[in-house]
Amino acid sequence: MTSDAIARRETADALRTVRELWGELLLAIETPPADVWPPRQLAHTLRAADDKQLVADRAPLVLREHPAPLNMTALDTGLAIERMLFGLADTLAAAVQRAEADDPRRWEFQQPGAADARHAAGSRAHGLHFASVWIEGRVLDEDTAPEQQLDGTPTAPPFEPLPPHLLHEARRTVRVAEGRLLRTLGLDQRTMPVPDRPCPWCGGELTLHTDPDEAPRVTCSTGDDCTAPVPFDDRGRRVWGWNDLVGLVVALAEADPLRTS
Repeated sequence: MTSDAIARRETADALRTVRELWGELLLAIETPPADVWPPRQLAHTLRAADDKQLVADRAPLVLREHPAPLNMTALDTGLAIERMLFGLADTLAAAVQRAEADDPRRWEFQQPGAADARHAAGSRAHGLHFASVWIEGRVLDEDTAPEQQLDGTPTAPPFEPLPPHLLHEARRTVRVAEGRLLRTLGLDQRTMPVPDRPCPWCGGELTLHTDPDEAPRVTCSTGDDCTAPVPFDDRGRRVWGWNDLVGLVVALAEADPLRTS
């Protein structure tokens, strides 16, 4: 696989990660910073049916009011990611866009002189999801073949193929945005002790392991003497994999009912 092909795949994968986790970030802005435990990947399972669901509003953060955000780190991350992706879309559009003004595939630049904020924002008013999908189309060289009118007359394609230097710039920018999002949500690769929550079966230290490409897992430091009803990992530690984590959450809550899980 060529370096350009790898860059296309990695950029598209990173953009999809950002889109999939964007709702979680918007929810995090309205939530006090989370403790290490429980891992954020369990949020959908543990969230009560009548609890607040993932934010559906995709309006850009720059166009919203934020009178009292509960998590400034999450808000700063969201604003930074919007700036990165909106700026990248501007750069790519300036280089390869040939679409007509009425073409819905066209990326519209900001119009500072417009009468209202949404028109002044151009395509940014459609939010990060739109920008992400639009960038992915340019990275994958979509809509770069000549088209035909109804009478069969050929017309120029809406976009030119993306030059290699802009492809790799897109990869760098999107990977930075993805990394910042994962770190803010605690979904990057890390190993963290679960604070003040010893193993309910043996009292050993519990450690949470996260990775952006794998489900989280928890290990116990005790080893063979731990009687938890879960298997051992390759280092001889009891390990709670994805299917066992809810059971661990319940066991910890029962062991210390005064603490919230």
